[in-house]
Amino acid sequence: MPAQIYGNVLEMIGHTPLVAVRNLDTGPCRLFLKLENQNPGGSIKDRIGLYLIQAAERDGRIKPGGTLIEATAGNTGLGLALVAAQKGYRLLLVIPDKMSQEKIFHLKAMGAQIVLTRSDVSKGHPEYYRDLAERLARETPNCFYVNQFGNPANPQAHEDTTAPEIWEQTGQDLDAVVCGVGTGGTLTGLSRFFLRTAPDVEVVLADPAGSAFAGYVRTGELSTEHGAWLVEGIGGDSLPPVADFSRVRSAYSIPDAEAFLSCRELLAKEGIIAGTSTGTLLAAALRYCREQPTPKRVVTFVCDSGNKYLSKVYNDYWMVDQGFIERERYGDLRDLIARRHWEHAAVTVNATEPVLAAYRRMKLYDVSQLPV
Repeated sequence: MPAQIYGNVLEMIGHTPLVAVRNLDTGPCRLFLKLENQNPGGSIKDRIGLYLIQAAERDGRIKPGGTLIEATAGNTGLGLALVAAQKGYRLLLVIPDKMSQEKIFHLKAMGAQIVLTRSDVSKGHPEYYRDLAERLARETPNCFYVNQFGNPANPQAHEDTTAPEIWEQTGQDLDAVVCGVGTGGTLTGLSRFFLRTAPDVEVVLADPAGSAFAGYVRTGELSTEHGAWLVEGIGGDSLPPVADFSRVRSAYSIPDAEAFLSCRELLAKEGIIAGTSTGTLLAAALRYCREQPTPKRVVTFVCDSGNKYLSKVYNDYWMVDQGFIERERYGDLRDLIARRHWEHAAVTVNATEPVLAAYRRMKLYDVSQLPV
C-alpha cells in the first residue's frame, strides 16, 4: 500500500498513535499512552492551534495579514506558530519566564514574537501573563486575542478529534482517562465526548502539587493558598472559563520530583522522551492503576516531546541542583556544594581564558556565578 502524501503540514495534525506501557509497574491494569508528541509541532496543542484559528477565520475575527496575540506556557504557542506560518499571520506570544529555553528558541525560529513576563505573580497583577496579553491585544490594531482559556474552540478540538480517536483505538473498551488541566480544553472535550458516548469512562485529574485544581475536585472549593511548581503547561490558581470539572471523580497532586523522575523512567524503560506535564500525568496514572482492585484499561497522554526540556529534566546537574536526584552524603561542607569539582560536575573557567568563554559557559549551563 503506497504511503500517504499530505498536502501540507496542517493535515498531519491528529490521528496520533496509542502505545501500551510494557515495562512500568501498572498494578493489575493496562496503561496506554496517546503519543501527542507525534503531532507536527510536537505537542497536543497543535490540535487547538488549528481549531482556534479556523474558528476565528469562520467568524471573521481575524483578517488576512492580521496579528494573533496569546498568553501561553509554550506549547499552544508552538501550535499557533505552526498554523500562523502556514496562513500568513503575525504571532505575538506572552510567556512566563519559567519556560524552558528550548521552547523559546523553537518559537522564535518559527517566527513568533516573544514577550517574557513574570511567572511568580497571580491573576490581577499587571505582569501576570494572561492579563498582559489582554492589554497588548487592546493596544494592537488589526489583532485577534486567541484566548485559549476562554475560547470554546479549545475543548471542541478535543471533543471532535482527541476523544473519538482514543475511543476507536481502544476498541471502545476503556475504563479511565487521565489528563491534566492548563486551559481545561482537554478535560472538557474528553468529558463531553465520554458523557455522551460512554458515561462509565472515569475522568481522572493529574495536577502539580501547589496547583489549586486537585483540591477543588476534592472539596468543591478553590483554595486561596497555593504553591509554586516547575512542571510546565498544567496547573493553576484560578479556574479557566472553559474548564468543566463536573465529571472528575478522583484527582492526584503530583510533586515536581515525582513528575520529573517519571519522565526519566519513561525514557529509560519505554524509550519515550516526554515533557514535564507528561511526567505529572504518568505519575498520576501509575498511582491510579496500582490502586485498582481489579484490572482496568487506562489511557493518558504524552503531551509533548522531552526535546524541549533537555536543559532541565534530562540534565543531571539541573536535577541535582533542584534536589530531585539524591547523591552520596558526607556529613560535612561537601554536602552543601551543588556541583562538586572532584566529581567533574563543577562549571569553571581558567584564569587565562577570555571573558567571552566565561560568558558562554554561564549561558550554556544556566549558572549565574562561575569559579575561576
